[in-house]
Amino acid sequence: MLFGSDGQTNFSRVADFHKIRVQSPPPILTAKMPSTTTGKRVAVKVNAVDSDVELSSAAGLDSDSGSASDSEQDEQSQNAESGSGSGSEDSDSDFLDSDNPRKRRRTSPPQEIQPRIATAFTSVPSRIKRNQPSESSKNVEPVKGADPPSATGVTAPIDANTTFESLGVKPWLVQALANMRIKRPTAIQRESIPMLLQGRDCIGGSRTGSGKTVAFSVPILQKWAENPSAIFGVILTPTRELALQIYEQVKAISSPHSLKAILVTGGSDMRPQAIALAQRPHIVIATPGRLADHIRTSGEDTICGLKRVRFVVLDEADRLLASNGPGSMLPDVEECFSALPPPGERQTLLFTATITPEVMALKNMPRAPGREPVFVCEVDTDKLAIPTTLNQMHLQVPVTHREHYLHMFLLTPANVDKSIIIFCNRTSTADYLHHLLRLLDHRVTSLHSKLAQRQRIDNLGRFRASAARILVATDVAARGLDIPEVKLVINYDIPRDPDDYIHRVGRTARAGRSGDAVTFVGQRDVDLVLAIEERVGRKMEAWEEEGVNLETRVLRDALKLVSEKKREALLEVEEQREVGGKRKRRKEKLRLA
Repeated sequence: MLFGSDGQTNFSRVADFHKIRVQSPPPILTAKMPSTTTGKRVAVKVNAVDSDVELSSAAGLDSDSGSASDSEQDEQSQNAESGSGSGSEDSDSDFLDSDNPRKRRRTSPPQEIQPRIATAFTSVPSRIKRNQPSESSKNVEPVKGADPPSATGVTAPIDANTTFESLGVKPWLVQALANMRIKRPTAIQRESIPMLLQGRDCIGGSRTGSGKTVAFSVPILQKWAENPSAIFGVILTPTRELALQIYEQVKAISSPHSLKAILVTGGSDMRPQAIALAQRPHIVIATPGRLADHIRTSGEDTICGLKRVRFVVLDEADRLLASNGPGSMLPDVEECFSALPPPGERQTLLFTATITPEVMALKNMPRAPGREPVFVCEVDTDKLAIPTTLNQMHLQVPVTHREHYLHMFLLTPANVDKSIIIFCNRTSTADYLHHLLRLLDHRVTSLHSKLAQRQRIDNLGRFRASAARILVATDVAARGLDIPEVKLVINYDIPRDPDDYIHRVGRTARAGRSGDAVTFVGQRDVDLVLAIEERVGRKMEAWEEEGVNLETRVLRDALKLVSEKKREALLEVEEQREVGGKRKRRKEKLRLA
C-alpha cells in the first residue's frame, strides 16, 4: 500500500512518474553497407554510438538497478544475431548509405513487451485480524434444496414442502404472487403470515432481502378482500424510495382486485395528496413527516378516515422508532399514531432487519383485555445479521488518495461490468463523487436527500434500468430498496453505526443471490471495522483480485488524471451551490413581495 511508517502517504518511490532516461550499453550491431564497386551490400559489424534511450517505467526496467532487464538484453542479442544471418529486407538492421554517410536504422513494427514493474512499497501491517473464521460462520448450514448462489434464479431460503396455500393464503393471492415469480414462502413469510391472518400483532425480524414486504402485504390484502373498507391500512416507511417501492409491490399483488392505494411522501405537492386522502383510499403508504403534516393541516374528514384503520405497519421499525440523534422520526410517528385507532382496535405490525431495544420494548406494553400478546418472529437474526452468500471484504487505502483508488477499483476486470452502489456518509460527498465519476466517464447517478423528489425518482429509475451502472448514495438508499441486479456495494465512508452497515450491504446478495461488499478502510477506521465484525459475526477478508495490483494501477494510470478531474468536479460543485443559492434568494424575494 502507499502507507508510510508514520501513517502518511509515501511517494518517495514515485516522485518522478514520467519517462526515465537511462544509458544502455553499446551493443554490437550488424550493418549492411552497399559496395562502391559492385553495388552489392556487404555485411559488416559496427559498434553503436552511446546514446540516451528513452524508456518508460512500464517498459520492463528493473527499478532497483536502473538497467534494462535480462530478458530484454537477451532479446536484443537474439535480434542482432538474426540480423547478421538473414538478408531479409524486413529485419531490424543498421546500414550505411554511400550517398549519405549518416547511419540510419530500418525498423520493423515493434513487438509489444509485457510490462514488468517492480514495486518496493511497504505498508503498515493490518490490525484487522482475519485469519480465524468466526464461530457463527462455521455453524451456518446451507439451505437444503436451494440452488448454488451463482445460479441465475432466486434462491431464497425456503421450505420445499411449504406453499402459500398451506399457510391459508387465498388462491387469487397465490396466483398474483406466482405472476411475480414468487411461488414458495421464505422463512419470515412462513412464520408470520399464519399468525397475522389470525389477527395477532407482530414484531418481525429477518435479514435484508428475505421478503418482509410480502409477509405483511399478503395478510392485509386478504383481510381487505374479505371486508373492503376505506383506509383499511396505513404503512409507514422512513424513506420516500422505500415507500414508492412498497406502493408498486402492493399494486402488483392486488392487481386482480380494484384496490386503491395512494402514496403520501415529501417532495411532492400536498394538495393532490390531501384530495386523495379525502377520497378514502384503501391503503395509504406514507413517510411519517408528510403524513404528520397532513394530520396537522387537513380537515376533520381526513382524521376521521384514519380513525377507521384496521392495519398499521411500521416497515424498518428500528429507524422509525429511534429516539436519539438528529433526524429522529419518532415525533412524527407519534403524531401519526394520535390520529389512528387505539391499539386494541387495530392490528399493529413491525418489521425490520435489526430488532433494537426500542422495538422490543413494545412487546411488554400493556395490552387491551382479551388481546393476545405480541407475536415476535425472528428468523436467523440471532445467528448472522447478513446473508451467507455475501462476501465481505476490506481494502486499505490512503485517505488522501481515496478517489484514485475508487476510480481504478471500478475498472478492474471483475468489477467493470457490475452494477454498483457506493455509500457515503454525507450528501456533499455523494454529490462530489457523482460529479467526479461522471468526469471520469463512468455511467453514474446519485441519490441523496438534497435532490428534488422528481430527480430522485428519475435517478433511481435510471439505475434500475441499467442506464447508469453506478449509484452514489447516502443512507436514504440503504433501507428496503430491492434491486436484484446489484452485485457490489462499496462503503466509501464507513458508517458509525454497525446496524447501518448491515442495511447498506443488504442491497446486494438478496433472496439467496450472491454479492460482494467492499469497505474502504483508512488509517483511523480500524476500530469501526472491528465493531462491525463483532456485530455481524463474521470477519472481513482483505480484498484481492487475481492478476490485479491496484496500487500499481493507481500509480501508473490514475494519479495525474484523477487529480485533474478532482479540480473540475470541485469547481462544478461550487458553481452548482452558487446557482442554488441565487435561486433560493430569488424565491425568498418573490415570497416577501
